[in-house]
Amino acid sequence: MGTRKTPEERAAEAQRYIRAQGASSDAELAPFLTDPNQSIRNAAALNPDASPAILAQFAADRFWSVRVAVAEHPNTSRETLLGMLEATPARRGVVHHAARERLEREGVRFGEDGLPNAAD
Repeated sequence: MGTRKTPEERAAEAQRYIRAQGASSDAELAPFLTDPNQSIRNAAALNPDASPAILAQFAADRFWSVRVAVAEHPNTSRETLLGMLEATPARRGVVHHAARERLEREGVRFGEDGLPNAAD
């Protein structure tokens, strides 16, 4: 079992979470790219004011839930979504499937190999 957080640490996390949700620019969201708390990074990736550029950076997060949030965000660019797909079937997980579902909703057709058709 990990060490318990102090009331001050919990309060600081709550404030960062509120700032992540309320950020209105890439400059305000950028500090959350390296926040040690996964849920705070997730909240920042879900921020409706996140630009395609900052979302591309969040797409490289080490935790799948942040990457899924990026895949589901309406501002995420097609290029970022395509970069989230896994070519190797054994490596495909929830991130690949979230990106694929989003791309399919946008009209991209996938082949038997689980990757977008070259014509799309």
